[in-house]
Amino acid sequence: MDVHGDPAVMGEFWSAAIGVPYVRGSAPDDPGDLVGDLEGQGIALCPVPEAKSVKHRVHLDVHVDSVDTLLALGATEAPGYDNPDDPWTVLLDPEGGELCAFVRDEVPAYKLYEMCVDAADGERLARWWADVFEVEPLNQDRSYWWIEKVPGMPFELVVFDTVPEPKTVKNRIHWDVYGDVDELLAKGATHLWDRPRWTVLADPEGNEFCVFS
Repeated sequence: MDVHGDPAVMGEFWSAAIGVPYVRGSAPDDPGDLVGDLEGQGIALCPVPEAKSVKHRVHLDVHVDSVDTLLALGATEAPGYDNPDDPWTVLLDPEGGELCAFVRDEVPAYKLYEMCVDAADGERLARWWADVFEVEPLNQDRSYWWIEKVPGMPFELVVFDTVPEPKTVKNRIHWDVYGDVDELLAKGATHLWDRPRWTVLADPEGNEFCVFS
């Protein structure tokens, strides 16, 4: 997750929002991370010079006992999303990033529910990622597609929703996977750059993701 301002503000907010500790960095240039008890539970904070400029193309949805709980933590209501028929409420985190709150009677300890990805073609992108993770893409006559029951995935679903607007800037939220870079390139991923411990690729719609071997 890219952060532009004080990483502790975002770290403390998302720590409470998803239910894992925020571990502060040990050096001035280390923003810290959210680290859960199980593999994959958490969020890595990545300082960037640019502030949020467009609607998040990738956002997170959380379980919560009340929308007021997130508002008290520093979230704000997102304008223009007041559809009373939706089973969720769209909020903004302290840096203006969209997230959806799903109010539950019983809230699990780990509160990250799903990741949602805007797409030019939600079905095509869902099928691509389903092939990567070796699961079946699902639709069930909905307006969106999703994948679920991915081994090791620390949340329930990845939802792919077709939207009219194209991707214009680097995503401020991306996901990391274990995998083989050459195999992903053969499936249609694009190589972006290499880092000492991981490789950054993009899926067929340009969504950045990091690959750890």
